[in-house]
Amino acid sequence: MKHLVLAAGLLGATAAYADTPELIVYTYDSFVSDWGPGPAVEKAFEATCGCDLKLVGAGDGAALLARVKLEGARSDADVVLGLDTNLTAAAKETGLFADHSVSADYALPFAWEDATFAPYDWGYFAFVHKADAVAPQNFGELAASDLKIVIQDPRSSTPGLGLLMWVKAAYGDKAPEVWDGLADNVLTVTKGWSEAYGLFLEGEADMVLSYTTSPAYHLIAEEDASKAAAVFDEGHYMQVEVAGKLANSDQPELADQFLAFMVSDAFQSVIPTTNWMYPAVTPAEGLPKGFETLVSPEKSLLLSEDEAAALRDVALDEWLTALSR
Repeated sequence: MKHLVLAAGLLGATAAYADTPELIVYTYDSFVSDWGPGPAVEKAFEATCGCDLKLVGAGDGAALLARVKLEGARSDADVVLGLDTNLTAAAKETGLFADHSVSADYALPFAWEDATFAPYDWGYFAFVHKADAVAPQNFGELAASDLKIVIQDPRSSTPGLGLLMWVKAAYGDKAPEVWDGLADNVLTVTKGWSEAYGLFLEGEADMVLSYTTSPAYHLIAEEDASKAAAVFDEGHYMQVEVAGKLANSDQPELADQFLAFMVSDAFQSVIPTTNWMYPAVTPAEGLPKGFETLVSPEKSLLLSEDEAAALRDVALDEWLTALSR
C-alpha cells in the first residue's frame, strides 16, 4: 500500500509539472549569471505567472540575433532579451518577431516608438579606467597615447558594435582614419563584454570599453571608488537594450505577460544594481545611492535603427581593415 501511495504521489507531481507552462527567454550570458538580473527576475516572475521561466544564455548581445536567425521558425525561444537599437532593424527584417502590447512611462532621453521591441534599460558607452590615471578626452588623444585598451568584437557583442557606431556617428567618413590611429592601442578583441572587463580588472589593459554606469558597480557593490569613466569631447553613443517576442512562440500570452512584467517595478528596480545600467522606467524608490556620482555626457549620440543597419557593414569593414594591418 505504501508503494502504491508513493507511486500515486510521484505520478501526481509529474502531471503537475507537465501542466506547468514553460517560457523560454534567450538573453546574454551576463544577464543569467549569478550576479546578473536573471536570478531575481526569474524568482519574481515565477511568483506571478504560475510558469517555469527558463533564461537561456546565448553568448553576448549580437550573438543572440545570429542564433535566432540560424534557428528560424524552429527556435525554442519565446522571447529574445538583449538586442539593442543597432540590431532591431536587422531583427525585424527576419520576420521572426511579432508586435508587442507593452505600454510604460519610460525614462529614456527620447520618446520610444517601436511596435516590435520594448526597452528595459539604457546607458552610454565609455572607456573605463583607474580613477587615479590621466584619461584621454577624445579618440584623438587616445590614439596618440600609449594606453592599451580592450574592446569587444562587433560581430558578437553589442558593446563592440556600439563602438563602431560611436566612431561612425562622431566622425562619419573620417572613421577609417580614427581606426587607423586606434589600431595599435587595441591590446585584444574579446568575444563579449565579460571577458573584456575581466582582463581590465586583472590589470592587462589600461582601459576597457564599457559604460558610464560601470563605476557604480565598484562603488556600490565593492565600496571601491577606484574606477572611472572617461568623458569624451565627441559625445557618447547611447545604447538602449530591448526585448521582443517570437512570432512562432507556443506561449504568446505568457510572452506578452513577461514583456509587461519587464517594465514593472519588480523588474526595473533590479536593473541598476545587477545589470548596472539605467532602467527604462524609473523605479518607485528612484535610482540607488551612488548613481548620482556618475558622469553624464554633455552630448549623446545615437543613430536611428535604419541608419545603423545601413552603416553596419561599412563600419565593420573599416574596423577590420584597420586592425588587420
